[in-house]
Amino acid sequence: MESTSSKVLKILLLLILHNIAALSTPTASSLFINEALPTKTGYLPVNPATSSAMFYAFYEAQKAISPLSETPLIIWLQGGPGCTSMVGNFMELGPWRVSSHKASSKPFALEQNPGSWNHLFGLLFLDNPIGTGFSIASTLEEIPRNQYSVAKHLFSAITSFVELDPLFKFRPLYFAGESYAGKYVPAIGYYMLKKNPYLAMSKRLNLAGIAIGNGLTDPVTQVATHAMNAYYSGLINERQRNELEKAQWEAVKLTKMGNWKEATNARIREVKKALGVNESMVYELCSDIVAAALRDDFMKSMKYMVELLVKKSKVLLYQGQLDLRDSVVSTLASVKTMKWEGLSEFLMAERRVWEVNGELAGYVQKWGNLSHVVVLGAGHLVPTDQPLSSQAMIEDWILEKGLFGYDEKVDESIDFSLFDK
Repeated sequence: MESTSSKVLKILLLLILHNIAALSTPTASSLFINEALPTKTGYLPVNPATSSAMFYAFYEAQKAISPLSETPLIIWLQGGPGCTSMVGNFMELGPWRVSSHKASSKPFALEQNPGSWNHLFGLLFLDNPIGTGFSIASTLEEIPRNQYSVAKHLFSAITSFVELDPLFKFRPLYFAGESYAGKYVPAIGYYMLKKNPYLAMSKRLNLAGIAIGNGLTDPVTQVATHAMNAYYSGLINERQRNELEKAQWEAVKLTKMGNWKEATNARIREVKKALGVNESMVYELCSDIVAAALRDDFMKSMKYMVELLVKKSKVLLYQGQLDLRDSVVSTLASVKTMKWEGLSEFLMAERRVWEVNGELAGYVQKWGNLSHVVVLGAGHLVPTDQPLSSQAMIEDWILEKGLFGYDEKVDESIDFSLFDK
């Protein structure tokens, strides 16, 4: 059952979204103080033959440490599928957050977010796929059914965005997202790697890296860890673990058969069992229409895309320590099966204690282009739960500072073959 505080925040968020969608240019608003307005908002076409377009909100860097033409640009994609990126904007990593602690005379309050990801970098929020949030799908048929179509639309939208200002053209692009965006993020990165060689230099996009938080990227491998994770977290007993294992293997079996819809339904039943939810309860996503369009995509793996990206760009995988939905265990299980020449070195690299402002924030493991971070005290929405830690993580990773600045030495004292038994 949804909590009262959650309902209040959703209502406040709707009020904000209604207001921001009406902004064609950043001007004063009765609901926004000037400082809280995005630098730019608008729509980016995804198909020249139709009116379909992607809504965006852009915030320039607050304190850029390099010329704006060279300042990294983070592009945030929300999961779901079908959840507006304004959730990430106003509840996670944007410069201002919705607050339910307000005076009774005000409909809502905005508070500055000390952990904003646009402290040093530009930050672009996209409502993706079309049909999500304020993005426009001219027809239901044009809403993507797979990650190729998602990436194709994103590439068109981002190409249009960088053409808005000469300062955008060659800025390093970092794609980031969480949960179901564990598919969107590698999909657009992979698409760019494949597309760029066929474009003139002036038309290429400058991919620098991808960051996936608590991502669903390799469902078959990740689903198979749910029972073990719930059991060792003390949430279920051994009998329940056995029941949950049967449910998750049903989803895996159907996926391997290519029965995508039934595999997705089996995964939903499995999650309900893990959470103790009555199976008759309706499983709701942010946009039912977008979710239905991507139904067959749920259990398909994008791991092969990450395998290419880690060879060509930086890759950050981060998890909230307390997330049981797309957990640390599930991500590491997928990483262990990657086809990458640096995998053995990564698995043997030291897992180092990570501190932020002198306090324990989590753990970092890095080798070559691949970094993995566990954020202590965070759940599925890491920037919401630990804003300062998430900010330090993204800044140090992009700038290659601290634990992200060098390859770790291999710890030969650990026998990783034990984990296979």
